[in-house]
Amino acid sequence: MTTPVWQVPLTDLSITEADVEAVLDCLRGGWLTMGPRTQQFEAAFAEYSGAEHAVAVSSGTAALHLAMLALGIGPGDEVILPAFTFVAGAAAIRYVGAEPIFCDSLGDNDFNLDPADVAERITPNTKAVLAVHFMGYPARVAELRTLCADRGLYLIEDAAQAVGANCDGQMAGTVGDIGCFSFFSKKQLCVGEGGMVVSADEKLAANVRSLRSHAMTSVTWDRHRGHADSYDILDVGFNYRLDEARAALGLSRLPRLEADIAERRRAVRDYRRLLTGIDGIAVPWDDDAVAASSHFVFAVLLEDAAKRDAFRVGLRERGIQTTWYPALTQFTEYRTASGSTPRAEHIAERHCALPLSSHTSLPEIELVVNAVEAAVAEL
Repeated sequence: MTTPVWQVPLTDLSITEADVEAVLDCLRGGWLTMGPRTQQFEAAFAEYSGAEHAVAVSSGTAALHLAMLALGIGPGDEVILPAFTFVAGAAAIRYVGAEPIFCDSLGDNDFNLDPADVAERITPNTKAVLAVHFMGYPARVAELRTLCADRGLYLIEDAAQAVGANCDGQMAGTVGDIGCFSFFSKKQLCVGEGGMVVSADEKLAANVRSLRSHAMTSVTWDRHRGHADSYDILDVGFNYRLDEARAALGLSRLPRLEADIAERRRAVRDYRRLLTGIDGIAVPWDDDAVAASSHFVFAVLLEDAAKRDAFRVGLRERGIQTTWYPALTQFTEYRTASGSTPRAEHIAERHCALPLSSHTSLPEIELVVNAVEAAVAEL
């Protein structure tokens, strides 16, 4: 198959000379495993996010896995999460032997999980709620925090797509008991692979910090500096360390993050303005949500699910790259999940993500919108 040439790719990554030099400085220094730059990145991210404790890990999925372990979630427990999200959260629940319980979305104007449906799915086995800030838009974590407090449940935030999003004055990921972030290449703060766990609870953070590196009582950097001669193993841990080169890249990119998010927000507002009035297409969320979101994805909804694939073909033929997210209940591995999530599944079948990055220009957006209008007219 011929690789397509995209006029406007789904996302694009800008690496500055300062980013390159930051990584080269790390390589020249000769210390590549978790060490001083990782510690600096953790401190910088904690300050940026407003979290008391931040622990760098190898991926957003590793962050979710360690969050489950730190909270003592295991066999016999249930964790409620949205059916319309990426699969990492459901996988992390199963890593620890717990059962994912899928809940429905709020609806066409807000794809995030519905707190009322969460309440309906709580059982005596429920241990936690995993609130996903999907596509960069804050979930209703204030409601969920109250619900969880009333029912004696943990609130875990999956902010993998929402670094920098605002939840009523707090950053997404810092409202619940523990928050998880991803620094994958398409994310707002991208280093290739990497993640972060944040919490106000020192004990939870310390547990994550231990488990990310085999539950060792000292790490290589400690022994290199003469702070320890040996180590003990206190638990069954993992190799979920972040390396120094990625930490260096994160440190270089973090000061630009707010400006990058502002550019994403500008692009989203341009999209919303130019898409107004095109029949057959709806744009979810509202202006207040746009102001709060950090905009990982810009999605549109088609009226007719049967026409979504043809719509994407029309965009592809015009050089516009798109993607979409299946509902988790549509995957073979999760089709036998109990309960019904009709709104989540209907949204999954009808939505389409359009190109978006921190430097998606107005001329590119105009190209995309023209392609959308032409593709819809052909349906």
